[in-house]
Amino acid sequence: MKQKVPSNAQAFLAPAKLNLDLRITGRRPDGYHNLESIFCLIGLYDTVFLALREDSLIRLHTPTDDLPPEQDLAYRAAVLLQQYCGIRQGVDIWLDKRIPTGGGLGGGSSDAATVLMALNKLWQCAIPRKKLIDLGLSLGADVPFFIFGQNAFAKGVGEDLISMDIPNNWYVIVKPDVHVSTAIIFSHQGLTRDSKPSIMPTFQALQPFRNDMQAVVFESYPEVKEAYQYLKEYGRPQMTGSGACLFLSCSSRQDAEAIYSQISNQYQAYCVAGLSKHPLFDI
Repeated sequence: MKQKVPSNAQAFLAPAKLNLDLRITGRRPDGYHNLESIFCLIGLYDTVFLALREDSLIRLHTPTDDLPPEQDLAYRAAVLLQQYCGIRQGVDIWLDKRIPTGGGLGGGSSDAATVLMALNKLWQCAIPRKKLIDLGLSLGADVPFFIFGQNAFAKGVGEDLISMDIPNNWYVIVKPDVHVSTAIIFSHQGLTRDSKPSIMPTFQALQPFRNDMQAVVFESYPEVKEAYQYLKEYGRPQMTGSGACLFLSCSSRQDAEAIYSQISNQYQAYCVAGLSKHPLFDI
């Protein structure tokens, strides 16, 4: 982050996520897809800095990928909450990005969720979690999960969430040098859209895990397939979300760090622990 954050700004963490399993069970009349997925929080974070203003201005000082600020999810989250609650205060926002964009790790959605949760406290809105989740859904399908704040089995477009116990694994994540367009993948003619819905979803019952978008991404983005083939030497890799990131699950930190040391010279890579709860879960 190039801009210096003033000392009066408060820091809030925004963790990334992995889709350990992702299936597309149908297409809705509104064009969206019905999904089923296991969402897992991981210890890879953006940091959101917030400083309240006396006037009503909302200013994002570090827009992601040089987007116009009004298109950034973090900015839009602040505007949404301000308008919903009739707040007269404003806020200055800085984002220290560590989660790669275009990777399927949910960084933009997580930033937006953290803004909603933090400003709900700082502006004293006192909106209950369920209502905050509803607000978050209007920003993006992954935002509700981060506000939900626990590892979960998700249905619908991602808003129907049930908490799920997930083993305390470590993960090695690789980001191929390509930005995958979610819109292109969802509109692809070859995308699997008819996976059978789960009757009693549990972590064990859904194994072996898969990602219904993976084959289409491999076809459209050969860089992702190449990274997948490389990672197969170390285990059973899988893509998260609509890509481009791939991950390996490891039962111990030692195993994860050993693999990371082998691949980090070849690819942009991360070695992180799974989380059981969002850092702001109790805010």
